[in-house]
Amino acid sequence: MKVRVNMERCVGHGMCMMACPEVFALNDDDGTAIILKPDVPPELEAAVDHAVRGCPEQAIVVENEVA
Repeated sequence: MKVRVNMERCVGHGMCMMACPEVFALNDDDGTAIILKPDVPPELEAAVDHAVRGCPEQAIVVENEVA
């Protein structure tokens, strides 16, 4: 699984960081989301899914890798 943030939508609610701080952080300059691990390890996929569902702006984009 790969994850990215649509910066045109993100306004920095921080819900993603609360759901999965191993993958998401907030930019000190503008408060928008930063991806710490764009290639999400399997053990964090459930937490990233939770972050996706919890994003008020629907700014998190998940790309599932095809095997």
